[in-house]
Amino acid sequence: MSKIQYTHHSSASKELHHLDLLWRYLKPYRWRIGAAACALVIAAGSVLAIGQGLRLVIDQGLARGDAGLLDKALLGLLAVVTAMAAATYYRASLVTWLGERVTADIRRSVFDHLLALSPAFFDELRTGEIISRLTNDTMLLEVVVSSSASFALRNLLLLIGGLVMLGFTSLKLTLFVLFGIPVVVVPIIALGRRVRGLSRQSQDRVADVAAYVDETLHEIRTVQAYSHEEHDRAQFGARVEAQFGTARTRLKTRAQMIASVLFLAFSGIGAILWIGGHDVAAGRLSGGALSAFVFYAVLVAGAVGAIAEMMGDLHRAAGAAERLMELLASTPTIAAPGGWAPAKLPVSSQGRLTLNSVSFSYPTRSGSLALNQLSLSIAPGEKVALVGPSGAGKTTLFQLLLRFYDPSTGAIYLDGQDLRNFDPNELRNAFALVPQEPVIFATTVAENVRYARPEALDTEVITACQAAYAWEFISELPQGIHTELGERGVRLSGGQRQRLAIARAVLAQRPILLLDEATSSLDAESERLVQRAIDALMHDHTTLIIAHRLATVQNVDRIIVLDHGRIIEQGTHAGLMTAGGLYAKLAALQFGF
Repeated sequence: MSKIQYTHHSSASKELHHLDLLWRYLKPYRWRIGAAACALVIAAGSVLAIGQGLRLVIDQGLARGDAGLLDKALLGLLAVVTAMAAATYYRASLVTWLGERVTADIRRSVFDHLLALSPAFFDELRTGEIISRLTNDTMLLEVVVSSSASFALRNLLLLIGGLVMLGFTSLKLTLFVLFGIPVVVVPIIALGRRVRGLSRQSQDRVADVAAYVDETLHEIRTVQAYSHEEHDRAQFGARVEAQFGTARTRLKTRAQMIASVLFLAFSGIGAILWIGGHDVAAGRLSGGALSAFVFYAVLVAGAVGAIAEMMGDLHRAAGAAERLMELLASTPTIAAPGGWAPAKLPVSSQGRLTLNSVSFSYPTRSGSLALNQLSLSIAPGEKVALVGPSGAGKTTLFQLLLRFYDPSTGAIYLDGQDLRNFDPNELRNAFALVPQEPVIFATTVAENVRYARPEALDTEVITACQAAYAWEFISELPQGIHTELGERGVRLSGGQRQRLAIARAVLAQRPILLLDEATSSLDAESERLVQRAIDALMHDHTTLIIAHRLATVQNVDRIIVLDHGRIIEQGTHAGLMTAGGLYAKLAALQFGF
């Protein structure tokens, strides 16, 4: 379970207050709620009226042998039933629409919020768990809005109305019913809290299953390459069984609650029949009154049982709402400055970067500095390569420039402005990133290339692809730039995916380029072509290149050598080779001299 920063209420957290989340999304549709409530009252009132119709039929129709009165009573009963059916139809239609609408609104709201959260949040929470919350948990809330809440309210009205009609019919028997209600309510309260806790655990186990599926299928080639299928089947089976075990316990507890309520409620009805039967025999109560009383007693007992059953759904939904509230309550650690208007990028950004004594430690690796008192100045248009062993801090520097994280100490400046003075979205418009592992989305070539500029025309996309030397293979695809590439670009080779990522950076037209070993996935011929594209792309841009293959950065303006988060040497290729430091050693290993 991830360590989401969220404050839990103590004893209240075991109740249904988390369902307050629903009201936030129901408020815009108050008129539909009002219409559904009116239909609900009419339907419940119609059911209660049936009891009085039954009393009239027995006492004035059957007992007196008056056929005309019997006909009128039955016609009245039919009219009541018709009104009940019509009201039930409108209620069901309205609440079903509300359930679908509110679920869609919640999913959009949560997804919008997730996109605003900082990368550090996703370092701690698994993707599969987030997906589970966004789908399974919202589905539980839909059940509450579209059915459970409506049925619970309907039965609550029947419970209250039934008790009133019981008192109107026989005060003596009603007092007996009221005495038994607390006995019925006790298991609802006692077992209901446990059901809610188990519901939360069940949803967590569902999230575990989703997370494992996401991770395993995402890396299916690695799974099969190492013949890991049997182990993964066993691991997945263990998670499924854990989820089933929790669900079984929850269902058993819920069944105990429902069975207890029904047993106690209908045992009470049996006692009422026994007492009422003696009153009828003694002439203290009419047969019609006893029939009506039994009808209302069954109605009340059924309402209590239904409420008990619905409470299980409400408790499950409360657990789901709590998990969604945890997501919505999470605040981005990287945000626009508060208290004043954020800085704006110049219309023509120079691309000057300055790092002043920057230190940084990842939240998940506290105590270990990824960057240590790093100071660096990069002039507009300068081409700078970052080299060094793994873990030296090269990728971390890119993460800080993009404000995925902020420095622990020190500051980074773009054209003289502290990066923390920018809105992150505004700041990132200054950078075009080509990652080491190119990201290709499950859409067309065109949509992948125009990812940074959704408004770009097809002609601009084609020009960018040509500049990245990607048009050669794109032109041979079945639908050209409109060809679907499959999940994560599975239909392309590694080199082709890399060239598409470069085309995306070309089309972005941003002043600063961040190239993370952009030619690492290419064969010798593709590397030659793409290197020419990169050389042309870098012409009027400030460029930072993370390089492991030193042959690709020999002609840059400056090479920065990092080790353990510090700059240990910098200069040109020739100068660093002469100095005989770490760079010269790395070059000797790669070039074989």
